[in-house]
Amino acid sequence: MGTEVAERALLFAHPDAGGEFVWSIAADVKLTAGESLVCHYALHGDMDHVSVPGARAGRRADDLWKHTCFEALVAADYTPGYFEFNFSPSLDWAAYRFADYRSGMTFAPVGKAPGLQVRRTTLQLELTATVHLAGLLPLCRAPTLRLALAAVIEEDAGRLSYWALQHPPGNPDFHHPDGFALELPNR
Repeated sequence: MGTEVAERALLFAHPDAGGEFVWSIAADVKLTAGESLVCHYALHGDMDHVSVPGARAGRRADDLWKHTCFEALVAADYTPGYFEFNFSPSLDWAAYRFADYRSGMTFAPVGKAPGLQVRRTTLQLELTATVHLAGLLPLCRAPTLRLALAAVIEEDAGRLSYWALQHPPGNPDFHHPDGFALELPNR
């Protein structure tokens, strides 16, 4: 069994696309080297005004970012490209491989679907996603993983806010290299 490394971080609203009803989003990330990446997101806000998709079958789906969705973009040091994982409170998920910045997108060859757990109260939405690294060899073998953690939150009337560890100048862009602000040793 691999060694576990854990980190805690806050996500910040994009200055031009922040929300009105979300007060904060925290993320805890735990990496078990070569085995799994666990991302726990805790959104605090007025949940009466946050749109949360209802539970579905928990399958691979596209366009999850058009509604409330949590994301982890993961790059392996010394390897070109990165992986994008989308986690919906509906239990649907997506996994993509990019060869370079926003180019060469393909489906990521996950050996097992991410495990998702969701809990909602009147003031909080929590989502925990376990990404199984088997089949994602660049992530299993890299000495360090760089992460860009993010969230798209849909509020009343379809208004979207964008949250990330770090925002580059301009429009929200979770794929920008500057957003990969969290490093985890993979030992």
